Amino acid sequence: MGRIALCDAGVGIGKTHAYLVAGLLWQKYKPRGYPRTLTVSTSSVALQNAIIREYLPTLSQILVMDGLLAKPIHAVIRKGRERYVCDVRLAIRQAAVKDSKKVSSTRKAALPLLDKHVDMDEIEGLSDYDRAQVCVPADCPRDCIRQHVCRYRDFLKMAKSEEVTIQICNHNFLIADAIHRQQESRPLLKDYRILIVDEAHKLPEAARQMYGKSIALSELDALCTSLEREHCRRMARRLCTAISALAESLQEKSTEDRLFILTPARQAAVQAVIFALCQATHPANSLSRSTVYGLESTAESLALFSNSDGKWTRYIHYDTDDAPALHAISNTTATQLSRDLWRTGRPAILTSGTLSAGGSFVRTRQQLGLERFARCKEFTVPSPFDYERNCLAYIPAEPPGKDASALAEMLQTLICATRVHALILFTSYTLMSEVCRRLKNCVPFPLIEAWRGNQQTVCQFKEMRNAVLCAAGSCWEGLDFPGDMVSLLAIVRLPFPTPTPVHEAERERYRSLREYIRAVVVPEMQTKLRQGVGRAIRTETDTCVIAILDGRAAPGGRYHEDVRRALPSCPFTNNIQDVERFIQTRKSPEYFLL
Repeated sequence: MGRIALCDAGVGIGKTHAYLVAGLLWQKYKPRGYPRTLTVSTSSVALQNAIIREYLPTLSQILVMDGLLAKPIHAVIRKGRERYVCDVRLAIRQAAVKDSKKVSSTRKAALPLLDKHVDMDEIEGLSDYDRAQVCVPADCPRDCIRQHVCRYRDFLKMAKSEEVTIQICNHNFLIADAIHRQQESRPLLKDYRILIVDEAHKLPEAARQMYGKSIALSELDALCTSLEREHCRRMARRLCTAISALAESLQEKSTEDRLFILTPARQAAVQAVIFALCQATHPANSLSRSTVYGLESTAESLALFSNSDGKWTRYIHYDTDDAPALHAISNTTATQLSRDLWRTGRPAILTSGTLSAGGSFVRTRQQLGLERFARCKEFTVPSPFDYERNCLAYIPAEPPGKDASALAEMLQTLICATRVHALILFTSYTLMSEVCRRLKNCVPFPLIEAWRGNQQTVCQFKEMRNAVLCAAGSCWEGLDFPGDMVSLLAIVRLPFPTPTPVHEAERERYRSLREYIRAVVVPEMQTKLRQGVGRAIRTETDTCVIAILDGRAAPGGRYHEDVRRALPSCPFTNNIQDVERFIQTRKSPEYFLL
């Protein structure tokens, strides 16, 4: 049985180069009879593109020149079919928008570009609606009229050809392939022997999505539209009536995620929708394969909300329009991952900069279903950067607490002491807004706020000579600020996980609240904290002050030792004058002219 390596690799290790070189050398010297293909799974599209466009071309050139490879590396990115173009549906959509005055010129200009690109991610300006209209459908017929000239099928042939030696996908696609193999369905990926999972700290969340079920009311409404389009208006009206009753039963005063409590009214509403869905699939209705598939799969998912099966955690999620969606998360996700990925016997490398928490892999093993695997080994490789010299951790002796005014005053002091180049990370957009409002006219540098999904502000910050970037949410990880771009990293509050119905259900599996906090809450906080701190120093010459303004992190605070274990090994101070001296001694004269 192949071994599994859990590798926590610090910033600057070069782990991507390391695992790619190891995989390529294995391919060269592998035992006979083993599949040659190497599978690399990542969480982000950015890393997938970097591997295919930057890492592999460079390695390919070097290894071919040194004679270690006979020919250049041939790699491919694999995605779900909804990312690719169906030529038949594209032709229909292009004809539909040709003379339409409702479709913008930008959208009209984007569609013809798909004639040359089967991967929709390569085209800018495509709307979500157009993507849904032209993508390869879930029920793609094998006897399609264009099956012999289908670009998507040509792509799949190429992806599974002998020439391809590295296939790259995201975690969801990897798990989908594993589920197919477990069910003895047609695999999505080409057969492979070695698995590498980068950004492995994101794998548990992908598993919760893949092994879970979700139903948005908008999806149910879309089924009504499909029935009307296929002239089943009576069935559509019956389904719409049942959906309205279900929506009414889900309305609550709170717009936060709430556990789904199966009241009599909800049970009746759910069963009425299921009954209407099943009635609509009667053969006499002569529906298309795609509509029948949608009705049947929705009825199957909705059945999870008609009982109180303890294998699932059910909750209601409300989007920005307060529209409810039902989510069911499997309580056996780790067991399913173990069955579908690890018990296959394939050797695997799982790596990330935040795979351990407080020096322990216990939480990671628990989430990934690796608790009882003796063939799973742990490795920690610290960053090669000189944190002792180039980094200073600052926790004020008198933390400002949660008050926005006190926080703004503390941040103003830090900004003046460091002469800025600052990234300020918040755990709450509300608090961020309040603090930024107070800071705007108090600091002599531009202040930028990065809101949800707004990457333009991050790019703007990178292009400016000196500024303050206030951010939250996804900005805690994945952003690269090399070249001393961030000289002050301020963390306003410790990033404890926001309580969710999933956490609430997991809490019930522990004997006490304290045990749950130590086993789940603190490790998740440490992981998120390490991700945030990772934005500070990105190259060997970067220097930065890491300021943590949460009183719980101060000496004597409840989580001081947990925070110290999550931070890199560097000097610590509670004196603002030490911050000023550090900046004055570590920065070049040009720094103070910006």
